[in-house]
Amino acid sequence: MDKIIIENLNVQYSDGTESLKNINLNIPANAVTVLFGPAGGGKSTLLRTINRLNDLADVNLLKGRVLLNGDNILDPKYNVTELRRRVGMVFSRPVPLPLTIYENVAYGLRVAGEHRRSKIYEMVEKALRQVVLWDEVYDRLNSPANALSGGQQQRLCIARVMSLQPEVILLDEPTSALDPVSTAKIESLLQELSSQFTIVLAPHNTQQAARMSDFGAFFLQGELIETGPEKELFMRPKDKRTQDYVDGRFG
Repeated sequence: MDKIIIENLNVQYSDGTESLKNINLNIPANAVTVLFGPAGGGKSTLLRTINRLNDLADVNLLKGRVLLNGDNILDPKYNVTELRRRVGMVFSRPVPLPLTIYENVAYGLRVAGEHRRSKIYEMVEKALRQVVLWDEVYDRLNSPANALSGGQQQRLCIARVMSLQPEVILLDEPTSALDPVSTAKIESLLQELSSQFTIVLAPHNTQQAARMSDFGAFFLQGELIETGPEKELFMRPKDKRTQDYVDGRFG
């Protein structure tokens, strides 16, 4: 079943940077969909469009539809606050709030209107357990979040998204600033979470794309070149441009 259906999507920034040209893509539910390709290909723009972060950018062209469970999230009448609860976003560098570990996860819950202390604690604990961080921090929840290691901070940022019980998690190069051990932990975590959530990942290299994907989409200069299941796309791509990129001939 498809969670997100993108139809004839065109995006162009006013300064002429990274754009998208007539993108049609179905993103399956409860799987890891990997968007890969050279820098500037449109991957980040697509993630930002799904989360409506492009509302905050200088965009001079936005056409097409992005359907989430059949509803067009690009409709001006669509509730953006509700969208960002349903569709969480994790960025390349961990950006914990200047608060305690506990308050980093609780913050979004309070903004969303949850004020019952016992319920907030329950949801914070659940989110930290989901990202395999609870056992590492349960006895120092009131410590500053910025005292955590880089890998722990990124898992905390994922927990902050998870606390709102989203349907979709978007991740833009979430391990690019992390060491190999932390990267492996994040990758393992995402593969476990994909049984419960729809995950869309823009990895920071082709090797990670191949390791992580249930379904892949190759982007080049704003165009969607090819899509397919993981083994097919990385081992038997149909388009020569995909083959050349996977083989390391450019990018």
